[in-house]
Amino acid sequence: MKIVIDPLRYYDLEGFLLTDVRSRFAKEGSLGAFDFFSIIVWKANRAKTHIARRLRHKDPLQRQDLNAIVRDLTSDLARQETEKNRLGLLCKVWGFGLPMASAILAILWPDDFTVYDVRVCEQLGQFRRLGNIQNYEGIWHGYVEYRDAVKGAVPSALSLRDKDRYLWAKSVVDQLNSDIKRGFENEPDAELSVADYDNPD
Repeated sequence: MKIVIDPLRYYDLEGFLLTDVRSRFAKEGSLGAFDFFSIIVWKANRAKTHIARRLRHKDPLQRQDLNAIVRDLTSDLARQETEKNRLGLLCKVWGFGLPMASAILAILWPDDFTVYDVRVCEQLGQFRRLGNIQNYEGIWHGYVEYRDAVKGAVPSALSLRDKDRYLWAKSVVDQLNSDIKRGFENEPDAELSVADYDNPD
């Protein structure tokens, strides 16, 4: 079913996600495919096709209907009673990597989760290897330490979401200043691959 969205609201994608999408999730207890994949696009647009395939592959009913799969996934997510179980459902059951799993949760529970991001890791000076851990207990404990580090690295008056924005934007500012200083020569590739958003089978 085609979803009709005001393009001007959608232009501010993060704002749309934190207001419209989060509100629908709270009201309905689940999300449809459009809202869910809008979160995927916000975090890593290039990953959406890969993640769609992964969802169909992981679906216990082997369905092709992404809307039905996403409804069940997000309904199950809403029923989880702890933060650890929410992250575990995405990582262990559905095969999401920590960057994408944390992005989904940061939109739906922005006071409890922050996005695991390479730029933020650079600002913190640690946690770059956290995304490569395979054992979920290790992922969870590492993520809690990462979240605490984000909270402690930025003035306490800011919300968790704003702390994430602060560190991400500071990385962009620092990189642009560095790029300009060296005339954009030998520019490093700081992008993550699609594989970073999914756990291996």
